Amino acid sequence: MLGRVLRTAGYRVTPFAAGEDLLASLQMQPLACVLLDVHMPGLTGLEVHARLGAARCDVPVVFITASDHAEIDTAARKLAARLLRKPFSSDELVQAVGVAIADHRARA
Repeated sequence: MLGRVLRTAGYRVTPFAAGEDLLASLQMQPLACVLLDVHMPGLTGLEVHARLGAARCDVPVVFITASDHAEIDTAARKLAARLLRKPFSSDELVQAVGVAIADHRARA
C-alpha cells in the first residue's frame, strides 16, 4: 500500500522484503529516501539506519512505527528526517517523504 501511494505521488519505489536486502542493494542504485519500519523482521529499522551510516550512505530516512514507547520515539526522531506513527494517512506519508528529501537537499 505504501508503495502504491508513493508511486501515485510520482516517486519511483523499490520495495525490499527486509533491511538486509536494502543494504545489499546499495551499490546498485542511488537512494533519494528510505522508509523504515522501526520493528521490521530481521534487522530493525534502527539497525538498518546504523548500517546505512556505517556504509556512508547519506540518505534521508522516514521511520514508521506503531510503538508508543518514548525511548523509540526519541531515538528515531534523533536519527531520521521524520517519524510517522501508525496509523497515518496517505497525505502524511507523501508529505513526510517530500519534506525529508527537500531538507536533505537543502543541507547538501
